[in-house]
Amino acid sequence: MADLREAGRPRPATRGIGRPSWGRRLLKAVAYGVAFAVPITALAFFAREKFRPVIDLDERLIVAATDITRDNPWLKSTLLVWQEMTQPKWVFIVASAVCLVVWRRHRELATRCLWAFITMMVAWNLQLVLKEVVRRARPVVSDPVSHAPGYSFPSGHVACAAAIATVMTLLLWPLLTPVARRWLVAGLTAYVVLTSLDRVFLGVHYPSDVVAGILFGIGLGTASYIGYLGWNPGPDDSPPPEGETGPESSKGTT
Repeated sequence: MADLREAGRPRPATRGIGRPSWGRRLLKAVAYGVAFAVPITALAFFAREKFRPVIDLDERLIVAATDITRDNPWLKSTLLVWQEMTQPKWVFIVASAVCLVVWRRHRELATRCLWAFITMMVAWNLQLVLKEVVRRARPVVSDPVSHAPGYSFPSGHVACAAAIATVMTLLLWPLLTPVARRWLVAGLTAYVVLTSLDRVFLGVHYPSDVVAGILFGIGLGTASYIGYLGWNPGPDDSPPPEGETGPESSKGTT
């Protein structure tokens, strides 16, 4: 009888129990940021101080890549088209439009959309700051395939591509089916890889610039998302599992 009476008593809400505190989540975000910042800093140091093993490898690879491009006019034309299509300004416009569409159709994801937009804008501007700090000159090759203004480290195209790919994956993940998630990850990964190859084969970035750009974009997007989860005071904004309902469904029940 005591067990039956106990079972009939209302139970206190357990939302949030078992989840890491916001402080632990923010510390985790800092840890992720540091983990990605260490190799980026090392590459920046090697580039700035002209560490010979890295510089020699960069120069050998850039000469080999541009030789291939120069010997294949169709490849050069394709790379130049891809370079223009993936200019950060165009890709950021598309990604911002995605944030707007998701916000209008899924108001419960409003803070997630705001996080995505702000993170992308920070990535765009922070990679420009890094260029000014490191001040690495662009590759110099005989009979250059293409030219680009500004400094070389990190690759702005690649840094922005990796950041956008990471942010878009995290933004859209709760809205997609398992199959759609695989297509999303495959498509965005291909976008980052092709952009990385484009920068090297056009001779406008060293391979180490590209590696730093990938680490920068993925690291910033991941650390920012973990920090957002720690800061966001609202409930988890991902859809409930299939067969379950959200908290609104419990209203009016006895």
